[in-house]
Amino acid sequence: MDRAVDASNLGAAAIGNLSIPDLFLQADIVVKIVIIMLLVASVWVWAIVFEKVTSLRRVNRAADAFEDRFWSGGSLDELYEDEGQKPDHPMAAVFGAAMSEWRRSLRVSGTDLRASFVRDRVDRAMNVTIQREMDRLERWMIFLASVGSSATFVGLFGTVWGIMHTFTAISAAKNTSLVTVGPGIAEALFATAIGLVAAIPAVLAYNMIGTSLARFAGRLEGFGTEFGAILSRQSEERS
Repeated sequence: MDRAVDASNLGAAAIGNLSIPDLFLQADIVVKIVIIMLLVASVWVWAIVFEKVTSLRRVNRAADAFEDRFWSGGSLDELYEDEGQKPDHPMAAVFGAAMSEWRRSLRVSGTDLRASFVRDRVDRAMNVTIQREMDRLERWMIFLASVGSSATFVGLFGTVWGIMHTFTAISAAKNTSLVTVGPGIAEALFATAIGLVAAIPAVLAYNMIGTSLARFAGRLEGFGTEFGAILSRQSEERS
């Protein structure tokens, strides 16, 4: 009995002394590859999160400043010359696309054509620009979704493989003591833990950033609707 207790204590001590680097270094090569992949994915996830949060803050600040100037009552032509021709943020790009199409429509001969089709042309130009700008802002979002949905299963694969490797070692050694079983099981479960570390932030970030992107897309669409109505009225007044 004393020997059994001593062996159990020894195994527990051996497991307790295993650090995270030890778990990685002693893992099977397949488990190591899985862990490295998950760690790289996790770092990439955080890089994307930082880039998206920074970009959304920047475009929202730029949109605030642009809308303040737009609704201040100044000249649309002057605003177009300053910001619309070479836009550096999405809302200015939508404004520039609408103004450019509106000016081209006014140069088309024929009053009926101007009155009937200018709004449709302007709306199409703005919709295409909004889609293009949102596609640029949404870049790498599919990666967040992929990591969030698959990282746990990748880690689970590493765990299953590690446990299989451990059972093979147990069978070869014909020893089921905690000293033999414990480290292998710990190494295998470490892969699942890394999978969760990668997946949970990816899911949370995807939901948070996705909501912010949808809100900003709605803001662009609202501005486009209001600006399209303004240009339509001006076209009718000139016809």
